[in-house]
Amino acid sequence: MNYMDEQSRLQDLLAYQIMDTPPEKELDELCEIASAICDTPISLITLLNENRQWFKSVKGLDVKETKKKDAFCLYTLDKPEEVLVVEDSLEDDRFCKNPLVTGNPNIRFYAGAPLKTPKGNVLGTLCIIDTKPRYISDNQKRALQLLADRVMGFLNARKLLIAQAEKIEFDAQRLKKLTDQVPCTIFQLETSVDKKIKIPFVSKGISTIDPNLTAEQIQKTPQLLYKMVHPEDISGVIESMKRSFQKSNEWNIECRVPSQNQISWYRCMAKPEEREDGTHVWYGVLQDITYQKEYESTLEQILFDISHVLRKPVTTLQGLTSTINIDNMTETLLKKYAVYIKIVSDELDDFTRKLNTTYANKRKGVPQNPKNN
Repeated sequence: MNYMDEQSRLQDLLAYQIMDTPPEKELDELCEIASAICDTPISLITLLNENRQWFKSVKGLDVKETKKKDAFCLYTLDKPEEVLVVEDSLEDDRFCKNPLVTGNPNIRFYAGAPLKTPKGNVLGTLCIIDTKPRYISDNQKRALQLLADRVMGFLNARKLLIAQAEKIEFDAQRLKKLTDQVPCTIFQLETSVDKKIKIPFVSKGISTIDPNLTAEQIQKTPQLLYKMVHPEDISGVIESMKRSFQKSNEWNIECRVPSQNQISWYRCMAKPEEREDGTHVWYGVLQDITYQKEYESTLEQILFDISHVLRKPVTTLQGLTSTINIDNMTETLLKKYAVYIKIVSDELDDFTRKLNTTYANKRKGVPQNPKNN
């Protein structure tokens, strides 16, 4: 025997992930049909790996495998287009001394249609067996081949489903790794008609909000999210969630989250979807907006300082410049006003420097003394 590239065939077989798998109804039925059409007591779907012949489906035998070297279907590996027929094994030099012929199960008749992959490799056969010599018609051979094609159709579909499942799993793992690196918390939240809350997914970003919480804990006990919110804000968060639930509007709420040393601000934004069973699903993010809040507060303080603190020296300067414009201003009086302008200018410069220091410290998180501002 000189089968094609055995290494390629074995790799092809491995890709199907079929060896040593549980019985499958569809294949068992095809095996039964083969026996019924050809009126044989035994039918098998066989697969050959490196050293054994394993039966994916078995009718009429108690064993699940044999040695590869004894397999009849070994002779189909280099003839993928032909149905191998052995009408009487004792009259065939290839099989007359085979232990499966001289001993149990005493094979005398064999017909096997190759299970050919799209690459042209033979994985095994759909075969029928009898313990007595017999003849098989051309129509029965054709039926056996068609059934073998159905077996391969099933195996190819099964292989595709496995590949798709593995790709989905791979993509899901890759997406999770990406979401875990996003500088915010991504979540999926569900509420049933009876208002029960579920969190099927939350990214690892949740631990940046509370280092003592894990994504697994939140998924197991969703109510832990409420405990993270500032007590004064919790009612507003729940109320906004109810409105989003009732009207299917976007959920957009800002709230405070206390930690050991400070209070941070977070924005929750989520888009709801309603399922046919009445369940609402939110896909959203929790984003730290503390810096944004501090920026807004700083801008408000700057506007206050400009409109209140700076108003007095600016008004004084305006008055002095108006007085200087008088036509009869003497040199002595001009020098006197110049001194006043210098005093006001120094006052403005001193205030500006303090203002710069104050806002620089705010950016660094240095506590400020209100008396010095």
